Amino acid sequence: MTDYGKVISTFQFTTASQAILREAGKTDVLCIANREEFLERLKEAEILCSYWVPNNWRALAPNLRWLQASGAGVDGLRPSGILDEPDRVIVTTAVGIHASTIGEYVFGSMLMFNRTWPEMVRLQDRHVWPHSAGWYKLGGRELVDQTLGIVGLGSIGRRIAQLGHAFGMRVLATRRSVEPGMTDPDVDQLYPMDRLQEMLRHSDYVVLSVPLTPQTEKLIGEPELRAMPPHAYLVNVARGQIIDEKMLIRALKEGWIAGAGLDVTQEEPLPASSPLFSLPNVILTPHISGDSVHYDRRLTELFANNLRRYRAGEPMINRYDPARGY
Repeated sequence: MTDYGKVISTFQFTTASQAILREAGKTDVLCIANREEFLERLKEAEILCSYWVPNNWRALAPNLRWLQASGAGVDGLRPSGILDEPDRVIVTTAVGIHASTIGEYVFGSMLMFNRTWPEMVRLQDRHVWPHSAGWYKLGGRELVDQTLGIVGLGSIGRRIAQLGHAFGMRVLATRRSVEPGMTDPDVDQLYPMDRLQEMLRHSDYVVLSVPLTPQTEKLIGEPELRAMPPHAYLVNVARGQIIDEKMLIRALKEGWIAGAGLDVTQEEPLPASSPLFSLPNVILTPHISGDSVHYDRRLTELFANNLRRYRAGEPMINRYDPARGY
């Protein structure tokens, strides 16, 4: 090994993956699970792979030059101030490695809602065999010929759009910037963000896949929820703060929309007192839509590629852009 500083990771790469990263980075790779040990060893780090850094990272990691975030979102890093010093520390994200996994999750949630699957599982637990779907209001909705509205056409949103077309859906999407007449091969119609409510009015299913930035916080509030048709189903795989949660609960209780699939909530873990737990038209999961048996391999491929680029002085993949906020 050379005199390069160490690569330290809070993500627990497999032994095989560590070997790949060691070769790509030309230095030792330490995967540390213990918080105290991690903080102690930060002084040796030139490169860090983690979903978080301590607020006093400047003192603990004086030699840090690059942070490879192990997730796609960087909102959890903002309190540390590391995003504010791009000349001191490069920050790259894992955007793109979740697209297939989260795309499957989204359609799993929509299909579960359409077929009233959570209620059928509860009936099975009670050893109840309904004599017909009408007895327990078991659903029979279909995705074909329905309209899917995607808020945020990044790598995840694009995969969701592709799957929507595979199910025979009409696909609409918003993007951060849309020029008049602009088209996209994976979308039937593009909308700029200032026409969000117009898109929502035409959507039978709505999926949130935007990063959390000051511009997207509480993007979905009362006007947006009231714009959606009463039969619409909302899926959030972005961040809980993108929705005004109090208004969402009201919308679900009062029937402004038909239901919601939430992998993220405003506060995590979700407090046991939250009404979301008991609402019959909500499908809740604990921020796991991106989890996959292939996560280690995909993150290793991205990180190793960036390690080679970093050593060669080449442009890096998924570099954080302060102007965009992600």
